Amino acid sequence: MLKSIKGIFTWKRTLLLSLVSIVVLNIFSFYGLYTNKFYFFKVDNYIFPILSLVHLVFLYVMWFKIKERELSDPPMRNLEYGLYIVSLVYLFKIFETLFTLSSYGDYENHLIPGTFLPIGILMFILYTLLFGLTFLTFSYRKQLVGTYVFDDMNQHVDNWNS
Repeated sequence: MLKSIKGIFTWKRTLLLSLVSIVVLNIFSFYGLYTNKFYFFKVDNYIFPILSLVHLVFLYVMWFKIKERELSDPPMRNLEYGLYIVSLVYLFKIFETLFTLSSYGDYENHLIPGTFLPIGILMFILYTLLFGLTFLTFSYRKQLVGTYVFDDMNQHVDNWNS
C-alpha cells in the first residue's frame, strides 16, 4: 500500500502539497467557522502559524538535502523530532475541526453561515492530508536522505591521514 501511495505522491509532490496545505491552513487559522469572519487580534490564532514554521524549515532542509545529495545530520534530526510534536498539534486540529463540524446540528435555531460546512470540511481534509503527508515525508527522508546513524559519521569524512 505504501508503494502505491508513493507512486501517486512522489517526494516532490509530497513537499509541494505539504507547503500548499500549510499556507492554506495558516490562512484558515484566523478564520471563524461560526461567524464567517477573520480574527487577526486573537493570540491563539497565531499558534498554528508559528508551529508550522518548524514544518516549513524541515521541508526546506529535506528539499536541500535531496537536491545536494547530502546525508542526514543532527540539526535535521532535531527538526524532525520537533515535527513529531507539531504533528500532535495537527492531530489535535483534526479532532477539533471534526468536533466543530459535528456541532452543526446543535445550532439549528441560530444563523450559521453557508460557508460553515464547505470550509469546515476543507479544513478537515487539509489537516488530515497534512498529517499523512508529514509521515510520508519522514518515509522519504529515510529513503532518500538516509537514517540518523551517527556512529559511523567519521567514515564519510575525508581525513588527512589517508
